[in-house]
Amino acid sequence: MAFPSPQEHRPAAVGPVELRRAFGHFATGVTVVTYEAADGELRGTTVNSFTSVSLDPPLVLVSLGRQTRAAATLRPGSAFAVNVLHHGQRDLAMHFAGRPNPEAKVRWEVRDGVPHLAGCSSYFWCTAQDVHGAGDHVIIVARVEEFHAEGLPPLIFYRGAFERLDEPTAQPAPEVASHLFGDFPELW
Repeated sequence: MAFPSPQEHRPAAVGPVELRRAFGHFATGVTVVTYEAADGELRGTTVNSFTSVSLDPPLVLVSLGRQTRAAATLRPGSAFAVNVLHHGQRDLAMHFAGRPNPEAKVRWEVRDGVPHLAGCSSYFWCTAQDVHGAGDHVIIVARVEEFHAEGLPPLIFYRGAFERLDEPTAQPAPEVASHLFGDFPELW
């Protein structure tokens, strides 16, 4: 398939407000990326741009706003955790989204030198492999060193608001799972 050259392809002007609204129609989970800063302070930032990249090797991707301290700190070789929030952790999402709340119950734990938040739905302890600039964000591809899943219902972000699943499904449908996971039937 041939793509038009940059000179041939002139998209209509895309307004950031309208684009954000359109992006909002894609429901995502809500995570907090946690790390230890150079000064020893434990920090985190709320992220909804998190995805699996590869099972072999185990890789994930997070996208951080360039203006965040996390984007300024995390480099190839940096250790961090991705904390997947459950539906009862809306206060943590807001706290780490730049709206500090003294009443938010932030309970830090440290595992092998990597800070994470207690009580999340799942955790991925990662080492950054590649960092790429992309517009107003930084994309980090990281190797998953270890993970743990509690299986709690997730916190969802949809159309600018936090939502929850009323009835999470116990197992994916086999036809969907085989398409997503291919030759890994143990995953479905």
